[in-house]
Amino acid sequence: MVAAILLPVTALWTPVAAQTPSAAERALLDMRQAFQARNTQRLTALLPQVTGHPLEPLAGYWELTARLPNAAPQEIRAFMRRWAGTYYEDRLRNDWLLELGKARDWATFREELPLFRMNDDREVACYALVADTERPAAERAAELPALWLAQRRADDGCALAAERLLATGALPADVVWRRARLAMERNQPAIATQAVALLDPSWVPLVQTVHSDPERYLDEKVTAIRTRTKELVTLALIRLAVRDPEAAAAEASKLRWKAQLTQEEQSWVWGVIGRRLAQRLSPDAMEAFAKARHEHLSDEHLAWRVRAALRAGAWSDVHDTIMAMSPAQRDEPVWTYWLARALLAQGHPAARAQAHALFDRIAGPQGFYEQLALEALGRPVTVPAAPAPLTLAEVAAARTHPGLQRALLAIQIGLRTEGVREWHYTVALHTPGGMSDRELLAAADFACSREVWDRCINTSKRTTTEIDHRQRFPMPFRDAVVRRSQEIGLDPAYVYGLIRQESRFIMDARSHVGASGLMQVMPATATWTARQIGLRNFRPEQITDRDINITIGTAYLKLALDDFEGSMPLAAAAYNAGPGRPRQWRNGPILEAAVWIENIPFEETRDYVKRVLANTTNYAALITGQPQRLSSRLGTVGPRPATARAPNTDLP
Repeated sequence: MVAAILLPVTALWTPVAAQTPSAAERALLDMRQAFQARNTQRLTALLPQVTGHPLEPLAGYWELTARLPNAAPQEIRAFMRRWAGTYYEDRLRNDWLLELGKARDWATFREELPLFRMNDDREVACYALVADTERPAAERAAELPALWLAQRRADDGCALAAERLLATGALPADVVWRRARLAMERNQPAIATQAVALLDPSWVPLVQTVHSDPERYLDEKVTAIRTRTKELVTLALIRLAVRDPEAAAAEASKLRWKAQLTQEEQSWVWGVIGRRLAQRLSPDAMEAFAKARHEHLSDEHLAWRVRAALRAGAWSDVHDTIMAMSPAQRDEPVWTYWLARALLAQGHPAARAQAHALFDRIAGPQGFYEQLALEALGRPVTVPAAPAPLTLAEVAAARTHPGLQRALLAIQIGLRTEGVREWHYTVALHTPGGMSDRELLAAADFACSREVWDRCINTSKRTTTEIDHRQRFPMPFRDAVVRRSQEIGLDPAYVYGLIRQESRFIMDARSHVGASGLMQVMPATATWTARQIGLRNFRPEQITDRDINITIGTAYLKLALDDFEGSMPLAAAAYNAGPGRPRQWRNGPILEAAVWIENIPFEETRDYVKRVLANTTNYAALITGQPQRLSSRLGTVGPRPATARAPNTDLP
């Protein structure tokens, strides 16, 4: 038996790059810029400088991919043979399969497809439906909707599959109209026009008119007898609902549309109207949803119908709507929890037994609704027992794994995106089902040892039976975070919960909107907060400094918490979306915080608040060593009390 011991980091890992980038690493950084600019000459010129470097396959992938449409099959296959088993072999094969599909080279496509390991590209899967002429068209047509309707861009592969299967009669036109409806609802006119063009290209100008001016289109339509006109009227009502749900409700209530549109078409329109009203937290949402039949609504509509029903306290509607969801969505922890709550509201013993079975199915410390389910069963959140220590062999296997080493090296030299992609491929996609729990724990341990905390956390989160909470909830910079939090009266668990969600402890993290550092502070917010706390001579570029970022981030969080009367859910929402929005969202009935959080209109903020509070509960259990309850951090949310001080309108 191999001894179960953990070796020091230095025993199995020697940094392969010095602090100062080597010539090869400088060439790699230059190659990334050239790849982004599609400068094929520059890529070819730089490639020899990377020969022999561990990231040579990445450089070779960039160089070949930039000229892939014109590359010979022999050269492509030579690259894949040379780097067989690596992420870059499979990444290139993915790209080549897309090129082969665009070129309609089905013979070569069929040769390469069985070798594709990642198998996670919807467009490739759609091309495969076209290439697979051996299976009946009806069988392939049954598989297309799940791929096509989930695709968020107007790609060639799924549109081609739809076109071919429409021509055989195996794919119903209803699927095309559903694609167009979803696109119109998401304000994606290119997808809507692409879909409708498959039925008749002459209809494209009408779809464009529907998108740009739905009111005019509807005004000009007196009848909607033909299928085409009925569907275009439906698209126009959907588009109007997205822009102005009240106007759409008035239009959809007109006798001509009630008489001429089918129940299914009317239900979809009222589903969109209800969703938009629910996102505005309007009490009229329930009335709109009541005009739609459950079986005709999409899962997204049903989710918002549940949220509106929760806000209205309509537990019977919560139950019936969740039961109308697809089985996959109904089984998500959020809807499992609320279904259990709706059953409890029925009050009879059989319903209570069903509710407890549902709570038990999802209960655990890992997430927001899992923690609430745990509490519903009378069990607090505690730190799970640690798994057995990693063995010497397990540690060595991870730290000598070429894919993991390459990924960490790429991150180390500044190629974070590329490193993260190879890391994810290695732990999740290289083999079917990904790494085993023990392999994941060892890989996470490797990332932790290198202080690459996002890979540590995300990899450890993938385990299903062996849970290492200290990997999932690490506490870097503990002295600085705890000391600063306590100085200003913040719960350090709350600060850690927020940092874990904001940046995964990446020191130089930068969001797409310009927020920086551990606590992801915007430059203007940092400057304002520095003035409030008397931090003299502050310059915006200092926000990536660890201690300054913690000082300013915690100060802003405390100001937000004070402005929202100590409500952690409201302060977390303010940290993510700015204080103005949660001030508006809190107006209305007094709600239990879980209901209020579930009704946050922005998906990003809704998810953020849940994760921060679940993180906080886990960190509190780790820091204090005591059982914790998420509900103790929730309370209720409603309008600002009359006795509260006026809002701090200067708070950015």
